[in-house]
Amino acid sequence: MKTIKQIADEIGVTKQAVFYRIKRPPLSNTLQSFMSKVDGVLMVSFDGETLIKQAFDIETAKENEVFGIKKPSKETPLFDGEIIEVLKKNIEVLQSQLEIKDSQLEIKDRQIVDLTSALVSAQQSATAAQALHAGTMSHLAIPDKKKPGILSKLFKVRSTTDM
Repeated sequence: MKTIKQIADEIGVTKQAVFYRIKRPPLSNTLQSFMSKVDGVLMVSFDGETLIKQAFDIETAKENEVFGIKKPSKETPLFDGEIIEVLKKNIEVLQSQLEIKDSQLEIKDRQIVDLTSALVSAQQSATAAQALHAGTMSHLAIPDKKKPGILSKLFKVRSTTDM
């Protein structure tokens, strides 16, 4: 059994990096049965150590690739012919995707212009309908005349409109 520090030293990373990795699923779920505390120190069995090292090997392999190509090591020349060809193909793919996106963007711009003009037209129609409705309501309005009440008939009180 080894400590996290011993495993970290063998891998060439910090103890915190190992703790961070083993706390994240799926490794955290798998390692539970391979870890135990001895005198307050977290110990990892041989199988657990193997799992931790494999997790770091997979992560290192991912970090050493860009666009599906392995990064050149110190022994490999920086730009050999194979890398340049793969990069050219990646650039072509990205350029074609960019052209497709540009054409889609032009279509969307035209749709926005069409929708904006339709919105302006709808707003003008709504304004005209409101004006027509208001005019119709004013013609239908009947002046509100009050009938004289009983007291005004008895005492012949004149209202302010009669004066």
